[in-house]
Amino acid sequence: LKNQKKYNNILERGRNMAYTYEVGDIVKMKKKHPCGSQEWEILRVGADFRLKCMGCGHQIMIARKLVEKNTKDLRKKEN
Repeated sequence: LKNQKKYNNILERGRNMAYTYEVGDIVKMKKKHPCGSQEWEILRVGADFRLKCMGCGHQIMIARKLVEKNTKDLRKKEN
């Protein structure tokens, strides 16, 4: 019973992590950029993402799989 609760919590956490990424959204990553910021703006979405650091403006291309794995939080763009 105890293990079943743990398993259900893990499944529930996994379901909530299914984000829909769109251009303009702000992604908070698990690890910090060397400038100290954890937040990145999405500039391009596809098999690879183009992200811009919100701290220093540095732009990177990164595989979708890595972004999905390392996303801590997602803030939708404000219209």
